[in-house]
Amino acid sequence: MNVLLMTDKLMMGGAESYFCKLENQLRHPNLVFYTAAGSGELYEQINNKHHFIPMSRRNHLANLLMIKRKVMKYKIDIIHANSLRMVLYAVMVQKMAKKKFKIIYTKHNATMIEKRFRYAFTHLLNKHVTKIITVSKDEQKNLFQLGVQPNKITTIYNGVDLEQFTYHQKEKNDVCKVGILARLSPEKNHELFLQISSRLKHDPKIKFYIGGDGPQYSTIRKMIDELNLTHHVQMIGEVKNPQSFIKEMDILVLTSHREVFPLVILEAMAVGTPVVAIDTGGIKEAIKSHEFGRLVSDYSVDHFCRHIAAIKEDQQLRNEIAERARDRVQKHFSLEKMITSTMKEYLHV
Repeated sequence: MNVLLMTDKLMMGGAESYFCKLENQLRHPNLVFYTAAGSGELYEQINNKHHFIPMSRRNHLANLLMIKRKVMKYKIDIIHANSLRMVLYAVMVQKMAKKKFKIIYTKHNATMIEKRFRYAFTHLLNKHVTKIITVSKDEQKNLFQLGVQPNKITTIYNGVDLEQFTYHQKEKNDVCKVGILARLSPEKNHELFLQISSRLKHDPKIKFYIGGDGPQYSTIRKMIDELNLTHHVQMIGEVKNPQSFIKEMDILVLTSHREVFPLVILEAMAVGTPVVAIDTGGIKEAIKSHEFGRLVSDYSVDHFCRHIAAIKEDQQLRNEIAERARDRVQKHFSLEKMITSTMKEYLHV
């Protein structure tokens, strides 16, 4: 059986990291894997470049014609789409090539089409997609409520490479480093992170770090200046080695307006960095209780600050959270478990 994995681009991000992990790890005597994606810095992580199909980031017609040729040449049996756009590509290629193949869709993010055009979204999935993989039970429930057929949906959690994200017990330092690692875009809500920073800026033993790049870089830089946080908040820019950034932090914060199941939460738990996160999407499936981190039920600056201060002041609490979180990731969110479960979907779809 021949499988083609497709994603929009290879820029730094959770969905793109997932794609690279599958490309690197999927091996089976009865399956041959091909990949296709737009350009990006993660291209260097692609191992099997002789089976890689480069796509344009803008010329969709050229992409469709090329994918059609490759589907026919390689006799593709399954297209695994890593975004809704790639689902649309697969459906259109199927019609253009007049060839039957199965479509698997991994849903990483909330999409505009499901909010604005609910019927069109559910019709597309119910009619054309063979299997839908959600990365959280919360998102699986959301699809049920939208009207997607339950027998099409399964949850496979994102997996962390535990050899890459090794456990690192924190030593008590003079300064507590509080970080956020996310694309600099409106949905990640860096404004709240800066409000938290502003509230705690009078504590000389706390410093704040923003890892990541994106369209709001200049806006966030301006907000730092306006809030007089230049000496308290440092913008790191693009982070090529997330494990190093996360290990360096004493606390990782997540303030997003919306998330399905952010991989960075699991990565922080794996390396032993306590997490203080907004309770949205599937995050509570990783941080099930106070044993594994801290969740904030609203976007309250006070609540975030209270949790950050509590973890900062109590070294024993910090170590207990770190150890329990690492153990939870090992049991439920390993890369090996993700790869094995995904392979089963290919073989039994």
